[in-house]
Amino acid sequence: MRAFWSVFGKEILLFLRSFGLVAVVLYAFTADIYIAGEGIQVKPRHVKVGYVDYSGGYLANKILSHLHAPEFEKPRAFTSVEALHKAIFDKEIIVGLVFGSDFERSSYRSHRAKVDALIDATAAAQSFVTLGYLQNIVLGMSDIIFPVDLRIHKLFNQNADSKIFMSFTEMLSITTLLAVILSAMVFVKEKEEGTWDIMLLMPTNAKTIILAKALSQVLIILGGILLALGFVVLGIFDAPMNGSFWAFMLLSLLYSLTSIGIGFFIAAASRTIMQVAQLTILIMMPLIFLSGAWTPIYAMHPVLQKFSLLSPLRYYIEGSESIFFRGASILDIWPSFVAVALLGFILFVVGYRKIGRLF
Repeated sequence: MRAFWSVFGKEILLFLRSFGLVAVVLYAFTADIYIAGEGIQVKPRHVKVGYVDYSGGYLANKILSHLHAPEFEKPRAFTSVEALHKAIFDKEIIVGLVFGSDFERSSYRSHRAKVDALIDATAAAQSFVTLGYLQNIVLGMSDIIFPVDLRIHKLFNQNADSKIFMSFTEMLSITTLLAVILSAMVFVKEKEEGTWDIMLLMPTNAKTIILAKALSQVLIILGGILLALGFVVLGIFDAPMNGSFWAFMLLSLLYSLTSIGIGFFIAAASRTIMQVAQLTILIMMPLIFLSGAWTPIYAMHPVLQKFSLLSPLRYYIEGSESIFFRGASILDIWPSFVAVALLGFILFVVGYRKIGRLF
């Protein structure tokens, strides 16, 4: 145990002395998560709208008056459809509206007025969500009676605030990336700095060295998660914590060991830090894409949905979101715990044996 704690303390001390690495970890668990939560918006924000009004009536102005901050900037008037087209082409606006000369007259006479909407589909997310807003505005001003009374109840996120989900998901993705990179670096740095042979001459067995180096990185990752939760996710974005904090930390511990198993593979195959970065991107990006972090799993191709079962991040996200937002207990999400533990055990043991062959 004395040898274990000596190697463990050495790795923590080396990490703290590496000011560049400390800065990267602090940035990833604070500023990067804040930027993701604040910068990635699903609903419209400051959307630039232009319009051409040939009707010159009250109804068009009433519709335009609903387009206000923070979702929209003040609508900009154009003299012709050609000028509106050019503004969209030059990315001066994202959405253009054209009110025909008979728009108001048709609305009062036949209740079948038409508004032409031009959208810049290169900004697909913002433009199509904006189109949905416009449809709701127009329907809200009409006197059409629907046979169905639709009542919407928002669960787990009553204010439909995307910031808490974006920041939370980014934290889980950053945990994955850094756990793999840090666990690989502690071994590859020995190779790159020429101290690998010296490490082999240490009066202790390989198991102690591998476990001490790996668990030191687990401590760093868990510390980063606490930092991200306290200052960004729960602090700045005020995300709800409806479930057990300790259940989430237990799941994070299991997942950290899973990611470190992947780091062992990369460390065994890499000779330089640059190779670690290259292999990490090659391995981790598919796992992140298949996890449901950016795209819902049910929206993927059926073949990709099958492959997503191999991504441990999928179960980490599902379990963590259920704990935070749904208030689920360990018994409620035991499949996520079992999946993370099973994949973690397989990856850690196989990766441990892989890196152990170098000793």
